[in-house]
Amino acid sequence: MERPAWAPRSIDISVPSVSRIYDYYLGGSHNFEVDREAARKAMEFMPGLPKIMQANRAFMRRAVRFAAQEGLTQFLDIGSGIPTFGNVHEVARAAAPGARVVYVDHDPVAVAHSQAVLSGDEDADVIAADLRKPQEILESPQLERLIDLNRPVALLLVAILHFVEDVDDPYGALAELREALAPGSMLILTHASYEGIPLPAERAEGAVGVYKDIRNPLIMRSRDEIARFFEGYEMVEPGLVPMPHWRPESAPEDEDPFAFSGFAGVGRAA
Repeated sequence: MERPAWAPRSIDISVPSVSRIYDYYLGGSHNFEVDREAARKAMEFMPGLPKIMQANRAFMRRAVRFAAQEGLTQFLDIGSGIPTFGNVHEVARAAAPGARVVYVDHDPVAVAHSQAVLSGDEDADVIAADLRKPQEILESPQLERLIDLNRPVALLLVAILHFVEDVDDPYGALAELREALAPGSMLILTHASYEGIPLPAERAEGAVGVYKDIRNPLIMRSRDEIARFFEGYEMVEPGLVPMPHWRPESAPEDEDPFAFSGFAGVGRAA
């Protein structure tokens, strides 16, 4: 397999990557055949996966605009993935010029592309780190340079927590991050769930099995389990809801049925 010029030498291009599969679902070009093959396998069971990802991105943009309109000018996006049109820094600055953004991902391709996109941007940076090790993020020079933890921060965990297994204590990681952030900070979150998927559970389980096979288990949590991530936050209306129902800009009934898979919400720290 020929290695594209944009692929860092350190990565194994024969192993699928969650962030590159996500890029493929969104119509991006920074993915390999091994990623596309895994995506197509998952779509055999759940053909609406691209619609879910598009709804996910649309929610993220609405939530970022909301946070910026509420006066937040600092954004920490963990599990940010490969840059696509309408990134957090673009959306935030349209509503709050001068907003500062730090992206975090552990995929070398995502980090390399973020560095390229952000080259010369003094108010945005990227950290190569993992959500499961919050202190590495909080103590990084990039975060220390751009984010004042004494002021409110919008923390984005969009389509990332469902890749953190219970054994890795995602609730504990989130608590560490919450404790480090100032009052008035916001948590912007989406999470996969069997609830809302317009398919029999056994069909959806087939797609989940594809992620297990590539050693990136997809943890489908219940609404109650997802709500636990918001402990210490006051939910912003309309609460924890399917993505198209969170402050929609168009009629939710016009959305594809798959867009209602999983949950999205925004919380504000007291």
